[in-house]
Parts: sequence; C-alpha cells; structure tokens
Amino acid sequence: MTTRPLLNRRLAGMGTTIFAEMSALATATGSINLGQGFPDTDGPREIAQAAADAVLTGKGNQYPPGPGIPELRTAIAEHQQRFYGLRYDPDTEVLVTAGATEAIAAAMLALLEPGDEVIAFEPFYDSYAACIAMAGATRVPLTLRPPSFRPDLDALRAAITPRTRLLLLNTPHNPTGMVLTPEELAAIAELACEHDLLVVTDEVYEHLVLTGAHHPIAALPGMRERTVSISSAGKTFSFTGWKVGWVTAAPALLAAVRTAKQYLTYVSAGPFQYAVAQALHLPDSYFDTLRADLRRKRDLLAEGLSAAGFQVFEPAGTYFITTDISPLGEKDGIEFCRSLPARCGVVAIPNAVFYDDTEAGRSLVRFTFCKQDDVLNEAVARLRRL
Repeated sequence: MTTRPLLNRRLAGMGTTIFAEMSALATATGSINLGQGFPDTDGPREIAQAAADAVLTGKGNQYPPGPGIPELRTAIAEHQQRFYGLRYDPDTEVLVTAGATEAIAAAMLALLEPGDEVIAFEPFYDSYAACIAMAGATRVPLTLRPPSFRPDLDALRAAITPRTRLLLLNTPHNPTGMVLTPEELAAIAELACEHDLLVVTDEVYEHLVLTGAHHPIAALPGMRERTVSISSAGKTFSFTGWKVGWVTAAPALLAAVRTAKQYLTYVSAGPFQYAVAQALHLPDSYFDTLRADLRRKRDLLAEGLSAAGFQVFEPAGTYFITTDISPLGEKDGIEFCRSLPARCGVVAIPNAVFYDDTEAGRSLVRFTFCKQDDVLNEAVARLRRL
C-alpha cells in the first residue's frame, strides 16, 4: 500500500509533458509547430503500401508473437550486421517494442533496483526521468554545455559511485544534436568495463547523422555483453505514429527486458511490423537521400534563425536545432516559448524542461527542421518579426 504514494512522489511535478502543452498551443493559435519532432510528410509510399497490404491480407491483425514477428526480428538482425558488423540472433537477441519509449521503460524496469543510480546526459528526453523514477532508481545527470555539448569524461568518471548500475546514453543526442565520437565512446566503454556497468543506448536517430557518422558502443571490445541497444523505425522512415521499436542485446539482458516488456503492451503494431521489416531492407540510396535532405533543411532553418537574431548551435545529428535566445534580449526559454505563438505564430520547445539543473538550459530553445521547405521558409519569415 505504500508503493503508490512513493511513486507519486517520484513523479511529482512531471504532469503534462511539454510536448502536449506546446502542440495544444500550436493547434489553438494556428501556429507553425516546430516543437514536437514529427515529419509533416509520410515515409516511402511502398512501405505504406506494405502496411496496407498486411492489413488487407490478414497479416498482423491478430496478436503477433510477443517478441515480434520473425520477419522483423530477422530484418533487425540483418540491419545491425549490414551497417555496423554486429551479429545478433533474431530468436534470442532481438525484441520488438511499442516504439523506443517502451523499450527504454522496459529496460529500466528490468535492469534497475530501488537505490540504483543511473548516469544520463543532461538535457535528456523527458521519458528517461519518468522511467528511472518508476524503477525506483536515482538519475544522476551529466550536463552537456554549449556550444559543443560534448560530455565531460572526467566528470563522468567522478559521477560513478558504488551505487551506479547503468549508463543511459543517447547518440545522436536529443535535443542538442551532439554525436559521440569514436574516442568518446571508447572512453565511456572503458569506464563501463572498469566499473562493471550496464549501458542502455538510445540510438533512434542513428540514420540522421548529418556530420560525421554513427558508431554503436556495442561494437566496442567488452561492450556487447553489457549493452542494451535501442532504436526504432519512426525517425528513420517518417512513420512516427506506427510506434515500432526494437532492442538488441545479449540473451540474458534481452530476456530480462522481454520479461518487463510483456507486462507493458505485450504486443503492438502487428501489420506495421511487416512493413518495417521491408523498410529495413531499403537500399543505401534511401538512407543517403534522407540524410542529404535533412542536412539541407538543417542549413535552411539554421540560417533563418541566425538572421532572426538567435545564437544557433549547429547539430551534427537528429532533426533538432538548439538555439540561445539571449541575443534577442530574452532570458527564460519557457516564458519565451509560451509567448512565441502569440508574438509570431511559431511553436518551439524550451530546453529547460530536459534538465534537472534548469539554470543550465534556461535560455536554450529547440526547433525541429523535419518539415517541408515552404513550412520552414514561412516559419523563418515569422521569426524575423521578433
């Protein structure tokens, strides 16, 4: 009878997410929504057709297998081998989830005990804090600071205590767009091995690296057996509403995550799993074109934001740009974002909500550029009115 009040205390103050608040504000004011990260065009038509065909032919309309359909688990394993040289057994080392968010929740619930500590990059995606809290663990932020948002590896080492159980990584990183370098990953891997830590890595933006390349930490020596790698189809294929994610990990870790996951959704997205299996086999040209198009959109919005007076921190990955509003004479990102729709008809997200140390992100604001060119051009024109 004491667990619910305890959980309520852990989740106190979270309330409605900033994404829900800002999206509702965009709808109410008719503003351009550059806040929540979803594309305004669908992904490849042949993949949408594959989903429709699955529905109409009765594939996945009833409960699919708990770990995911074999076709998708095999496609995920082949994807890891194709892009990173990582070999996973589709039957014992691959799990399909209801998006990456469920995968993160299942991993935290499965791998943490009350009192454990989790080190995570700050700012962090808001579900991280909630999932760690629900597992009864304590989050320990490692703050990424502008202009480069690179992790302080000495600070990371100092943050490790006897209670540290897990490192929660996100690369490419939302919201900053930072992409961990091979050297940084090697240093983090060394710390994980030295202190016998688990690593959960959120790699949903793996194909949205615009400068440099994505390197999974699971490929480094000593890391495969201690790493839970998470990704999803939503960002890569522009079908965010399908909520098809996955986990790859060594058998013992995957079994633990699967045990927790089966009590969350059990299964989801049956017909979409067949479509995503097909999507993962798209040719390299698809992924190259995706990156080139997003790189161009990044540059378009970055130039417009700079012209409007923002300090712009160019992202190496994801489809978000972090800016500083101080050059505009503004100090508080939350107040700025709440007033922005009325001022110029654009919605953004204040980075402060992703920090435990809100002062570290108080003047930072995030915009997304995964929109059509005419939408970005109109948003830039409106922002210049500031």
